[in-house]
Amino acid sequence: MDLGLRGKVAVVTGGSKGIGYATAKVFLEEGAKVAICARHEEELRQAAGELEQLGPVYWEAVDVTDAQANYDFAERVYRHFGSIDVWVNNVGATGFKKSEEYDDGEIDFMTGVCFKSVVFGCQAGFRYMKEKGGAIVNVSSLAARCPSAGRSTLYGPLKSAINNLTNTFAGEYCAHNVRVTCVMPGFTATPLAKANISQEELDRNAGATLLRRMADPEEIARPIVFLASDWASYMTATTIEVSGGRSMTLNPTYAYDKLKAGEQGGQGGNTP
Repeated sequence: MDLGLRGKVAVVTGGSKGIGYATAKVFLEEGAKVAICARHEEELRQAAGELEQLGPVYWEAVDVTDAQANYDFAERVYRHFGSIDVWVNNVGATGFKKSEEYDDGEIDFMTGVCFKSVVFGCQAGFRYMKEKGGAIVNVSSLAARCPSAGRSTLYGPLKSAINNLTNTFAGEYCAHNVRVTCVMPGFTATPLAKANISQEELDRNAGATLLRRMADPEEIARPIVFLASDWASYMTATTIEVSGGRSMTLNPTYAYDKLKAGEQGGQGGNTP
């Protein structure tokens, strides 16, 4: 399938691993040129070295919670490639609180990573799209719909704000033919998830989806790339959930229990 991305320039923040890395990889497979940024230079260097086997890659360590750092990065990408056609805001952090209550520093950190980075990213990308159009894709989370109580109280509310921000910027940028859309991933097998969540909890969350498994990062990356492509040219102010059907029914094991009962009884699942 040709998504019409060949030769276009896509920026992916948080592109050194997980969903961001997978997104950069899919863009390159579609013939796009890619710029990635993240906080840690060594991780970026390694990721870029792998991605460069697929196509042109520009990389740079950037603090995307800083407005000017975003704008400077965008300018250097533009100088390097001569265009910015797509901007994917993928940076985020769960920000587990250290005690029962958040302190000022923790709130500022979470707001910076999960919200300010997206505001600055949208504004940075729009600077180079307003004359010729483009696409901005924000990565939110299923937590925007199903808040995560306890360890990461602020994560869901801030991701919910990203959904609203997507629609707001879509309304502001539409006259310039710049589309703004959003993806809400469910539980995804990223290094961040594996490092911060016990296997028991990961398995329990996977069992709460209709597909009974976590997503691979590329399963989130493909919808992101689709939204950035010409195939989604009539989509803006739109949020797509990619969660494997998490918490969509009160009894997610129903079909599996029915199938198992049919097998044990020696009957096909559709037998009256």
